[in-house]
Amino acid sequence: MSAIEGKVAIVTGAASGIGKEIALELARAGANVVIADLNVQGAQAVAAEIESAGGRALGVAMDVTDEAAVEAGVRQAVERYGGVDILVSNAGIQIVNPIEQFAFADWKKMLAIHLDGAFLTTRAVLPHMYAAGSDGKPRGGTVIYMGSVHSHLASPLKSAYVTAKHGLLGLSRTLAKEGAKRGVRSHVVCPGFVRTPLVDKQIPEQAKELGISEEEVVSRVMLGNTVDGIFTTVEDVARTVRFLAEFPTAALTGQSFVVSHGWHMQ
Repeated sequence: MSAIEGKVAIVTGAASGIGKEIALELARAGANVVIADLNVQGAQAVAAEIESAGGRALGVAMDVTDEAAVEAGVRQAVERYGGVDILVSNAGIQIVNPIEQFAFADWKKMLAIHLDGAFLTTRAVLPHMYAAGSDGKPRGGTVIYMGSVHSHLASPLKSAYVTAKHGLLGLSRTLAKEGAKRGVRSHVVCPGFVRTPLVDKQIPEQAKELGISEEEVVSRVMLGNTVDGIFTTVEDVARTVRFLAEFPTAALTGQSFVVSHGWHMQ
């Protein structure tokens, strides 16, 4: 029996890609999973997939940059399942451009989704994790932020993304300090390149900006520093999230975990 059997997990940006696989993995572990996404139809489709396999899930609309929308989505989760035990702050986008060409509107959008979204969802779930249970002790919980290898490294064309992903380390470490006395721990999972539509979109963009072929973007930029020339998979990331959600103590709180096939080693 999994340690998160019957626990309540909210996963943002979970209608597709990494977030969807995380939601499916947590459901396989027996968690009640709330799929939160701007694409509410996609979120509901993932929830239906989980329920058809015998799990328990709820799809909700959530714009993680909208304070009211975040509060409403968390409220729906609590009304359905009675609380929140796990938050996976996964929602994210990518925009690539050299700094001197980076539109301020794009910069603000990137930071809003990655950083404001992480902050707003964290703030919304913490009262439920801090709340005392029937034994008088705080319910506790686990918050997992979707960082990146770029939480530790920089790459050309990704000023906003690198800045945002570095920022998640600070938020996670602060939460680890603040939440410890009330049973809340936090982590950052830092994948390398995962072959999702988000990454596929970057290939021609980077080829154009760097003046190289799309094949060279894949072989040199994305996979050149891995030990095996293999993309990180959504399964790699989802299994890491599950491991951290199931981990029984605060021994790993405040830490980041690089999942990159050796691209970056801490």
